[in-house]
Amino acid sequence: MKNSVNCNELMQQVYEAGFAEYEAALFLDTHPDDLEALNYFFCALNLSQQAVQAYEEQCGPLSIGGVMDENYWAWLCDPWPWEG
Repeated sequence: MKNSVNCNELMQQVYEAGFAEYEAALFLDTHPDDLEALNYFFCALNLSQQAVQAYEEQCGPLSIGGVMDENYWAWLCDPWPWEG
């Protein structure tokens, strides 16, 4: 069984990195020439991708893009959240 505490911590990292990525993108909508903000966005994007990858490796897919394993359709293979 997967460690739910570890999955909770990993999900928190996904939330935080995703928030930073989204906020940087919103800022860039009004400041498209700000190179410091653009660099921050790419850093936040990288952290967000790493957080999602770490979560999916330990806890299962977060989106439809993460369901494919090399040999099977993984979406239904793990317990659902309410199955504990």
